[in-house]
Amino acid sequence: MNYFQSLTLAQTLASMKLKSEASRLVLSYLWWVIEPMLFVAMFYFVFEVLLGSGRGDFIVFLMVGKIPFLWFIKTINSSANALISGKGIMGQRDFPKHIFPYVVVEENTQKQMVVFLFMVIALIAKGYEPSFHWLYFLLIVAVNFLLMLPLAMLAALVVVYVRDLRMVISLATTFLMFSSGLFWDVRSLEAGAQHLLLTYNPMAFLLDAYRQVLMFSAVPDIAHLGWILLGSLVALFFMHFLYSVQSKFIARKVLS
Repeated sequence: MNYFQSLTLAQTLASMKLKSEASRLVLSYLWWVIEPMLFVAMFYFVFEVLLGSGRGDFIVFLMVGKIPFLWFIKTINSSANALISGKGIMGQRDFPKHIFPYVVVEENTQKQMVVFLFMVIALIAKGYEPSFHWLYFLLIVAVNFLLMLPLAMLAALVVVYVRDLRMVISLATTFLMFSSGLFWDVRSLEAGAQHLLLTYNPMAFLLDAYRQVLMFSAVPDIAHLGWILLGSLVALFFMHFLYSVQSKFIARKVLS
């Protein structure tokens, strides 16, 4: 099975899982939108109503940051169990192990496209006028997607070796939630701290880029996006190499 065939298989399996999940819920596909909106409402109540953020546009600021971050955090946390939960299929036939985390990424991404559409509609309803700069949103989404692929593969792989690392991954994504400018503006930091955070925390940069494009119709830092894209592709190639050389060992560890 070549790489493109494995992509097709991952998309098919993800679509089947989504249909199965939706069939078990009363509100079906509506939960894809309801769930992130409930998260936004909850954090808005805490950080605006109770604590007072001081921003007039805080609900939009929070929504544009929280929705992409939920995509990231749910994908990485779910991917930690990707290989372990594929035990049944893995025991029946041998095919590329990267398909398992790919299915998780694809499943969450298909949901996210619907949520992103709702977010854009909500922005327009709030009075934000679409502009040419909004096309950069698609570029940021693509880079965000490619960043998640190697991280999802890594999360799934390390949990095969040490199951308890699922807890570490969950704590790491929680730490990212509070250190990526989700509830506060990274541009409010002093220059040195801002540069450090945006340089070494790709999610902080991507969340800021989403906001700059959709809220302020600004051009994101294309060079920085390019470096994240390049780093993601190199990491993805390396993870595929690891999965290739560790394929039989992965199967033994999962099935043991």
